[in-house]
Amino acid sequence: QVQLVESGGGLVQAGGSLRLSCAASGRTFNSYAMGWFRQAPGKEREFVAAIGRSSTYTFYADSVKDRFTISRDNAKNTVYLQMNSLKPEDTAVYYCAADSRITIATMRRLGEYSNWGQGTQVTVSS
Repeated sequence: QVQLVESGGGLVQAGGSLRLSCAASGRTFNSYAMGWFRQAPGKEREFVAAIGRSSTYTFYADSVKDRFTISRDNAKNTVYLQMNSLKPEDTAVYYCAADSRITIATMRRLGEYSNWGQGTQVTVSS
């Protein structure tokens, strides 16, 4: 088990940037693949981005590709989501997720992650 705490959300104008952070507890952070998901009001939680244990692999939803960048610092037990060129449709609660047994083939799947943070609100005004 790993505990996850997100931070960095807030209110930003369209076209602006935010960087989300997710700090993980424990000493085995580098054994976890990490993902970011988001949930807008009235919508289902959806995949945003994922990164493998050694950062070799990264995956993005088509809606955020070329605007968002996921990265991790295993020495700091932290994963980041740099969000640029934000749009009002990016408004959502953003969740960090982790799993130690997930594979490359399943890193986009919400149900494959066993550890979740509490979420951080991102609001993009037009």
